[in-house]
Amino acid sequence: MEFLLAKSENGPLRLSSWQLVVWSVGVCYFGVVFAVPLRRQVIIREKLKFPSGFSTAVLISMLHGRHTDVKPSGQYDSVPSDFASLATGERAPSLSSDRSVEPAIGDADNDEGRLSPSSWKRNVQLMLLCFVVSGVLTIVSYFFPILRNIPVFGSTAAASWLWAFNPSLAYVGQGVIMGPSTTLHMLLGAVVGWGFLSPLAHYRGWAPGAIDDWESGSKGWIVWISLAIMLSDAVVGLGYLALRPVLTGLFQGKGFLGSLEMLGDVRLLLSRRPAGYTTVRSVDPEGVQDSDDHVATLRPAAPLCGSESGGTHGPVCPRVRGNEPSGDDDDAPTDQQVSSHIVAIGLVLSVLVCIACTHVVFGNLVPLFATIIAVLMALVLSIMGVRALGETDLNPVSGISKLAQLFFALIIPQSNKSSVLINLVAGAIGALQAGDLMQDLKTGHLLGAAPKAQFWGQVIGATVGAVVSAFIYRLYTAVYTIPGEQYQVPTAFVWIFTARLVTGKGLPPMAREWAFGAAVLFAILTMVRIRLQPSSRWQAWIPGGIAVAVGIYNVPSFTLARTVGGLLSWWWRSKMGWQETPLVVLASGFILGEGVMNIATLIMQSLGVPHM
Repeated sequence: MEFLLAKSENGPLRLSSWQLVVWSVGVCYFGVVFAVPLRRQVIIREKLKFPSGFSTAVLISMLHGRHTDVKPSGQYDSVPSDFASLATGERAPSLSSDRSVEPAIGDADNDEGRLSPSSWKRNVQLMLLCFVVSGVLTIVSYFFPILRNIPVFGSTAAASWLWAFNPSLAYVGQGVIMGPSTTLHMLLGAVVGWGFLSPLAHYRGWAPGAIDDWESGSKGWIVWISLAIMLSDAVVGLGYLALRPVLTGLFQGKGFLGSLEMLGDVRLLLSRRPAGYTTVRSVDPEGVQDSDDHVATLRPAAPLCGSESGGTHGPVCPRVRGNEPSGDDDDAPTDQQVSSHIVAIGLVLSVLVCIACTHVVFGNLVPLFATIIAVLMALVLSIMGVRALGETDLNPVSGISKLAQLFFALIIPQSNKSSVLINLVAGAIGALQAGDLMQDLKTGHLLGAAPKAQFWGQVIGATVGAVVSAFIYRLYTAVYTIPGEQYQVPTAFVWIFTARLVTGKGLPPMAREWAFGAAVLFAILTMVRIRLQPSSRWQAWIPGGIAVAVGIYNVPSFTLARTVGGLLSWWWRSKMGWQETPLVVLASGFILGEGVMNIATLIMQSLGVPHM
């Protein structure tokens, strides 16, 4: 808005420092609040992996000597990776002072599950070794940028079609945690998107520009196919969650009114189950139990809970007396959870604050109804981002925001001089950051952190970050030329190109037809995946919409490295039958090493340290 918006588009629009603070504060809260019900759905119930959050939790638990070994079959030797399953051995207070809890069969003492000094030392040494190797490769890649795009399929494929390999060990580590199923589905998306659709769009003249050109190249053309698949998958999944109780009631002959009584499951998104819990077993498509295989007891470091009926996964979980098992698991004591009243009130207040702040900053340039619609869309679109992040460790917030931009192009007349500005503001509101917060919530979930403490910590962090980021932005714009050689702000160009595209020319040629076909296809595939039980060996062969969409959305170098990690995970567990703890430690070291050294490369870049 400040540097790229043309005069004919009511730009450039320079916001003062206080306006930046007001707008930042306005958009920072409802993502934090909306993350609470999303957490209950995707972390507690669906048990999505969130690879970075899981890796962080494993690192913390390992450094504190917690034993989380996995047998070759995928069964945990100590505690399941559910609430507090990676916490140290200290006991937490029981759920309630007025309820007695039966001791679990084979209750362990406080030292059970702790690593021996030699095992702890080996894991730390492996972590440090992987950290150093990944960090050194990151520094070397800074001085030799060619290493970030190795033309493994030939120079022509790399230069013309972007088929190169980025040997990022962080990507490999993320692929290890994601597993072979998700990464292979991403590879399928890369092959379809960059091996078939991209050349097709280019040679048919639908995207005649350079391949990596977001405005006229096939990179900008196939992103609409990706977004259509992602939206289709999210809509079908959400629709299944909402309509399943009604359809179940109808099939059971209860009639329409009777089936409406079963809609209580939909309220799970905003409500907690009563105290009490059952054992739930979740099996990966690969036949290996997920990182969240069992339902943990409702206190940190509780004994292993296993199958209740003839299973071989340890003793049966205790139950709170006086309560029947619920169909869903509480993940923390009641006094440590964020109450539904706080969520409801906070969500309403945060939405009102966002609408008010946006109106105060932009005034009549952005209609009030557009701001309201943008906020409501953000809440829906964030579900897509959270699911993508949980499955692939990537939050495609820029791509998802394009859907908000496309929608506003339909309701705002192109004759409106501020149509591009309105589109940008609506897209920015649509870029809800609930997904990024979910990594932290996943880590806290595994380590037994109180959800309430995490919630208020994120509220404080969002407040401070909103104020500080506004002044840091002003500092950078005062010192550096933006856009310039050092800060080219490519994402900003993508946003404004998209805004101009959808408010002027519309979608690229044939993008609408192909996007519709892809959406229909993956709606059917998603329904098939939902119909199949997770334990079915056929489910792994049905491509997941989110994973395929991410494979199309990102350049192949991103996907190839993660596929290597997924195949390494499959070889390690299925072929070699080795314990999983060293593999997770290895992956965590790779991720952390590159993450830390990226800060060093950023400093070197700002100091003008030359590349080779």
